Amino acid sequence: MIAARTVFFISDGTGITAETLAHSLLSQFEDQHFRQVRMPFVDTVDKARDCVAQILEAAARDGRRPIVVSTLVSPLVADTLRQADALILDFFSIFIAPLEAELGARSTHAVGRSHGRANTQIYAERMEAINFTLAHDDGVTDHDLELSDVILVGVSRCGKTPTSLYLAVQFGLKVANYPLIPDDFERNKLPGTLEKHRQKLFGLTIGPERLAQIRRERRPDSHYASLDNCRYEVEAAQKLMRREGIRWLDSTSKSIEEIAATLRQTIKLGHDTF
Repeated sequence: MIAARTVFFISDGTGITAETLAHSLLSQFEDQHFRQVRMPFVDTVDKARDCVAQILEAAARDGRRPIVVSTLVSPLVADTLRQADALILDFFSIFIAPLEAELGARSTHAVGRSHGRANTQIYAERMEAINFTLAHDDGVTDHDLELSDVILVGVSRCGKTPTSLYLAVQFGLKVANYPLIPDDFERNKLPGTLEKHRQKLFGLTIGPERLAQIRRERRPDSHYASLDNCRYEVEAAQKLMRREGIRWLDSTSKSIEEIAATLRQTIKLGHDTF
């Protein structure tokens, strides 16, 4: 096995951008192993020096140069970080200079600028979307479904809840989700409360084997988690969605990000807030 190489995600903010970009790059190297270290809120020279010390320690331990993915905005703080003996991927230095040349303008190099652009109205709308989504999880209520941007349907444990929350948190979408249960399959008909919101429905399905595995973690040795029952529910749900003309996708081998992107593209959901 190849020894793990340490990768640092360093940012003057939360570090989410640095980590997301790094994961996209590192995922292309399947035979490599990476030890991940997150270092958010590095907004002073002293904090950058502490990062340099930790990078040097990792280099000595691993016997190889660490990789540093940085989204530091301050040139002074970024220059301090460059004192470390590491492969430093500075996303601002890579992209800002070409943008300045193309736009014919100098960037502000202001820390927290990306968050400052989001006004209080947008923030309030996102919080409202999260609250709506939590209140409409797993068919708890059908109140105000007309306010939803999308209603996810599918069998229990196929990924409706995490997808709903991701869409709310990341894109400010109001998402309800509703489980399809044996009663619905026996009637071969949508629950009555969803009929008038048909245009907002989007289905998720999943491989029976994967569904059984997930359900066994929750209820081992139960009929609910048995492979035969999972096969029945998945087949019945797909039959119902085909009959009702509901667009759907298979979540078996897709990440939440892939499911969300496919869903937004399929039903043309926007809500871009930049």
